[in-house]
Amino acid sequence: MMQGPPGDRTDFAKAAASNRFVAALERGLSFCNSAIVVFAALALIAACVILSYSVLGRALFQMANYWQDEAAVFLLVGATFLTAAYVQSRRGHVSIEAFVGLMSPLANRIRLWLVDVASLAFCAFFAWKSWTLAHEAYVDGQVSNSMWSPPLAIPYVLMAVGMTLLCAQILLQILIPVFGAPRR
Repeated sequence: MMQGPPGDRTDFAKAAASNRFVAALERGLSFCNSAIVVFAALALIAACVILSYSVLGRALFQMANYWQDEAAVFLLVGATFLTAAYVQSRRGHVSIEAFVGLMSPLANRIRLWLVDVASLAFCAFFAWKSWTLAHEAYVDGQVSNSMWSPPLAIPYVLMAVGMTLLCAQILLQILIPVFGAPRR
């Protein structure tokens, strides 16, 4: 269930336009999210094709499938983490709405703000750890333990970029109500 009505997107854009930094952040994230969704869709299709090729090749021709599973996992990790900001921009992540009807509008706004701040803190920590993990994997030349041995920095960077974009999206959602839009 979404935390706000989907129809307040116009108010959201108007409030973002009232501050240059917030407006630039909103436009930039919106553009990035739109582009990433297209690439994520292609990555999901590619993962399906790779896994289907793997199953058919193994069943029909007894071909080894030493690279297909990892390639599909890398594509799925990238699609999942990189689209997290897009999903958050539409408040599409899972939320618990049990208290909404029991709370006053002011208490509900405070609850939403606290949830956004806590989410930002968690995601910022996750992003920071992902960047340190990616750096460590790159510097140490870590590779997976398969015959293909792709660099582990690839999925770690995808996680780090996705979580960083998610942090920017949550920060935007915290800042927008400050400039007059209803919280989404």
